[in-house]
Amino acid sequence: MSTQILIIVFAPLVAALIAGLGNRMIGNVAAKSVTTAGLFLAAGLSWPIFLGFLSGTATPEVVPVLKWVQSGTLTFDWALRVDTMTAIMLVVINSVSALVHLYSWGYMEEDPDQPRFFAYLSLFTFAMLMLVTADNLVQMFFGWEGVGLASYLLIGFWFRKPSAGAAAIKAFVVNRVGDLGFMLGIFGTYLVFQTTSIPAILEAAPAMSGSTITFVGMRLYTMDILCILLFVGAMGKSAQLGLHTWLPDAMEGPTPVSALIHAATMVTAGVFMVCRLSPMFETAPTALMLVTIIGAATCFFAATIGTTQWDIKRVIAYSTCSQLGYMFFAAGVGAYGAAMFHLFTHAFFKALLFLGAGSVIHAMHHEQDMRYYGGLRKHIPLTFWAMMAGTLAITGVGILGVFGFAGFYSKDAILEAAYARHNGAGQFAFWAGAIAALLTSFYSWRLMFLTFWGKPRWDQSEHIQHAVHDDHGHGDHAHGHDDHHHAHASDDGTAGYHPHESPVSMLLPLGILSLGAVLAGFVFHTQFIDSASFWNGSIFYNEGLIHAMHGVPLWVKLTATAVMLIGLAGAYVAYIAKPDIPGKFVGTFGALHNFVFRKWYFDELYDAIFVKPAFALGRAFWKLGDIGTIDRFGPNGIAWVVERSSVAAKAIQSGYVYTYALIMLLGLVAAVTFVLL
Repeated sequence: MSTQILIIVFAPLVAALIAGLGNRMIGNVAAKSVTTAGLFLAAGLSWPIFLGFLSGTATPEVVPVLKWVQSGTLTFDWALRVDTMTAIMLVVINSVSALVHLYSWGYMEEDPDQPRFFAYLSLFTFAMLMLVTADNLVQMFFGWEGVGLASYLLIGFWFRKPSAGAAAIKAFVVNRVGDLGFMLGIFGTYLVFQTTSIPAILEAAPAMSGSTITFVGMRLYTMDILCILLFVGAMGKSAQLGLHTWLPDAMEGPTPVSALIHAATMVTAGVFMVCRLSPMFETAPTALMLVTIIGAATCFFAATIGTTQWDIKRVIAYSTCSQLGYMFFAAGVGAYGAAMFHLFTHAFFKALLFLGAGSVIHAMHHEQDMRYYGGLRKHIPLTFWAMMAGTLAITGVGILGVFGFAGFYSKDAILEAAYARHNGAGQFAFWAGAIAALLTSFYSWRLMFLTFWGKPRWDQSEHIQHAVHDDHGHGDHAHGHDDHHHAHASDDGTAGYHPHESPVSMLLPLGILSLGAVLAGFVFHTQFIDSASFWNGSIFYNEGLIHAMHGVPLWVKLTATAVMLIGLAGAYVAYIAKPDIPGKFVGTFGALHNFVFRKWYFDELYDAIFVKPAFALGRAFWKLGDIGTIDRFGPNGIAWVVERSSVAAKAIQSGYVYTYALIMLLGLVAAVTFVLL
């Protein structure tokens, strides 16, 4: 397995270096070919490892790469850990990344910077692989920061577009806030355990239960403090409530970026980290309660916003935020297997939805506003069926004991685990998750109905006609060389859209991901949820909780299906049967709608509390400190003194001999006077 894992991890890095350094010298086709081939090789080698752990034939292994740091008591090597957790993530990361690479052949076809784009994609994949194969916390942090860098590069890929640059900076800054907590958690963990080795820390963690440490002048439980600090890092990377504001803005990057980073891989890094360190979190009940509450709150909060957005990508972005909340509260109640299972299924159906949305945007000449869609199922039927599979999966459609789509198994397991926990945080999470499931069903079917059903709304749209002449279109490709919406003019001079199905390179990934959305839950749920041997010690497996999950009342098991049907019915009535209802609702509850539509005013709040004061402080230092003090009394002040002195000196430099003779005489008199006195 050692050679296999080395190829899996380093193939994307080699491909990224070739495409990035070769760039336009090797050309688009060569750059795309080498990166896509590298990822399909990595994905092809990842599946046998995963299936080996699934069947019980594979054993955990650590593959050394090189000696890294030896400084006093601090020693760690670069080594790749391969166990069940790693195997799951290898399949998710490499499979989705390979399909995104292939999809991007069609989607980015018109872009002049394709080698750079594909190099960034492969670099991101390598950083993510570093994170999930980490055998120690420092290597995990290396991968953690690597995906942060790569996401910054990908979100701001169209750097000539001001909104893309702003979104990239926002993602980078918000993640630095979370990463400060993660760094403090790593420092504290080393201080307590005198090692950064993950297996050594997890083995020693139970013995530290109940111990205390002084933190910010208070005596607090050691493990609670360490786990809360580590969770702050997870909140930033996985966009949990409070540090979530970067994720929706990250949609400024190309759609394939959204599918790779903001659905399947980077945003799940926080969930992976909490599950990887689950034996540590199990010794920290306060931290687990915090994880549960924040996860459940995020789940509900993001789902409410998803119901009001018009941009197709933003709806799916808030959906991602909400689904991550499910994963966290599953981990918080101790159902780490269910959390990882939802991570696994979510990767397939959410990547499918993002790439499906990209196909719709491509068909609609880069229009992203769902108000100008409608009736598209007849024009792009393959995209429609792919997105239908994704929608059935995310809303959790299924029949208990018979068959269900991917989300049916993983989401239901999470709700059952929260209910079975029988504590306050668990009950809060169950009800928040149930309401979020209703809202998820509503906004997912709202997206489908607005996009694929009803009358076409693109021909009559003044918005579209305006966009044709608007050199600053807000579409996915609105950047540098491609600043318009490519609408076609019809004979009468009005703007007319002609939706078209996407090329094969975009449809093939949709078809493969559709299989995952349909079958991933049904095929794998027994191993993920019920099999302790499958996990083989790679997470904390709570047998008692699993038994309690299966013993919950029938109404609990049916809750997710019931709320899914209510959400579906609500969306059908509001957007198909009686399409005037949303307008009436907004008219009646305008303040509530505005509050949710404006994302609970988090951006405005942060702008008032952090951004404007920071700018004001910066301006004060600039105007008063830099210009008013340093420049005034420094270089400008010295220059002024020299200038004044030169003017004075110039007055006595007349050039007449008698003037100089007089000055010499006066100087001599002064000198004699000084000596005599």
